[in-house]
Amino acid sequence: MTGRRHALFPRPLQHGITTAAAGALLLTGCGVLPGTTGGSREPVTVMTWAPDRSDDINSVKMAGVPAMAQAYARWVNDSGGIGGRDLKVITCDERDTTLGAERCAKEAVQRGVAAVVGSYSRHGQSFMPALEAGGVPYIGGYGASTEEFSSYLSYPVNGGQSALLAGHGRQLADSCEQVSLVRPDTIGGDGMPHLLDNGLLAAERPRSTDILAPEDATSYDAQAAQALARSGGSCVTAVLGGRTETFFDSFRRLEADGERVRVSSVLGSVSQPLINRTGGRDSPFEGAYVTGWYPDSGDTRWKPMRDVIQRYAFGDNRIDPDDTAVQTTWIAYTALRAAVGAIDDGDVTPGRVSAALNRGTEVDTGGLTPTLRWRFRDLVGAPSYPRIVNTKVTFQVVREGRLTAQRKGFVDVTEALTDAPRS
Repeated sequence: MTGRRHALFPRPLQHGITTAAAGALLLTGCGVLPGTTGGSREPVTVMTWAPDRSDDINSVKMAGVPAMAQAYARWVNDSGGIGGRDLKVITCDERDTTLGAERCAKEAVQRGVAAVVGSYSRHGQSFMPALEAGGVPYIGGYGASTEEFSSYLSYPVNGGQSALLAGHGRQLADSCEQVSLVRPDTIGGDGMPHLLDNGLLAAERPRSTDILAPEDATSYDAQAAQALARSGGSCVTAVLGGRTETFFDSFRRLEADGERVRVSSVLGSVSQPLINRTGGRDSPFEGAYVTGWYPDSGDTRWKPMRDVIQRYAFGDNRIDPDDTAVQTTWIAYTALRAAVGAIDDGDVTPGRVSAALNRGTEVDTGGLTPTLRWRFRDLVGAPSYPRIVNTKVTFQVVREGRLTAQRKGFVDVTEALTDAPRS
């Protein structure tokens, strides 16, 4: 491959009901969509996994992911199913461990699911081989593991952390003379500076200052001091996952008596629930630039999802519609629905789901992403993440305690991704 691609985002179909319109129709109780038969065919069985319970205080908790999947199934089944097929969702707690992720994947294969959909796991090296051995597609994972962007059975709905970093350099270039990047001292973290710098250099800004930090620190005073000193009074960005909050606590204390600089991060390290939890308008993230995959959570394009949550998961406090993981699960199930809808007759099997997606089934997400499609010609073509088809990101800023759009529309980061070295 040359690093370029053709017809990355073909135009949406001109006929038929869009996802948003279908959602509005079903939610108003207007009956079953044309072509459905009220659940007369064999059900479509899928699995959604995520870490839910764990004794490790440092582990990720994503209970909203399986809860969103179950709410989606209740909505679909109450509305006639998918092409007359009921949707059955099996959930699995992968406990944020390699063994847990492998166990869930093996269970998915053993139970004959048609796909694993809208899940969250950081342990792709454990779950993906098991899914590949069983031929089970992985649709719309959160993007927390590199295998989601390389496996031939993975169908990602976003560009993962790589797209966020590539876009973040573009976002910061407009207002930052110098950027300090605080990132994990890990193999995964080693590729971050190059991606960020691609965006900065395109705008003729200098490369970022690379500051390494331990993943499990309880304080980042030394890194905060170094970041502030090397920023030239301009910008400091931290991409430390769950430890990003800890870093900015250290940074804001250091900065309290001096000149304030612009802070920034990417979704996955900063989120609306985190901003809420750390003080809202008084959060250390107030004014921060953040690069995301989707429109901000206050955008009207999220209304169909919010309506489903309100009606089919009312009172379930596990589901936060502002949570990017919950949003990704909604989009992943939209992709599943399109794939199943493209299978005319017979049982919905893993092979038939993969075939439907591989031959170019289009997924209209109602504007939450570009139209998604996973033909060979739609893939980004970068050696490190060949399965990416969505190279668009959004620029956001924290205002009055809310993530809001800093710039309208999506920004394409294809060039920054295809120029990135193999990790």
